[in-house]
Amino acid sequence: MMFRPIVIFLLAAIGTWLIDQNIKALFVHGYFWDSQCLSLELHYNKGVAFSMLAFLGPYLKWIQLVLVAGILGYVLYEGYLKKYAFPLGLLIGAALGNLYDRFVHGGVVDYVAWHCGFDFAVFNYADVMIDLAVVWILLAAYLESRKTV
Repeated sequence: MMFRPIVIFLLAAIGTWLIDQNIKALFVHGYFWDSQCLSLELHYNKGVAFSMLAFLGPYLKWIQLVLVAGILGYVLYEGYLKKYAFPLGLLIGAALGNLYDRFVHGGVVDYVAWHCGFDFAVFNYADVMIDLAVVWILLAAYLESRKTV
């Protein structure tokens, strides 16, 4: 039955997008907090991870739109939604959250800045959900492949 995975996927995607956008709204509207090791402050990332590809400017959002659509199409076509509905929902919801930022704010709204001992890249909730989803899918695929051996 394919109905259940679709519902799980959609709830995870919509929920992730809503949480992400509501947190980002706090920072767009001026929220700020600072400590010795962590700052919660507004940054706009015009590139991708670690500001790479920022030189693509306004073309980057269109490239990412095509990539997200391609990933979604591939996932649906290959039937991965049945196996990984929840982590794929996290992944797509988070990707759409960051993509939405590019269209509305001109860059991804980032706000978590670690600066204790070393300066780490500034990131957001969507970035964490993308990482979590990828690890979840890889671990599940690995564990599934171990069952067949």
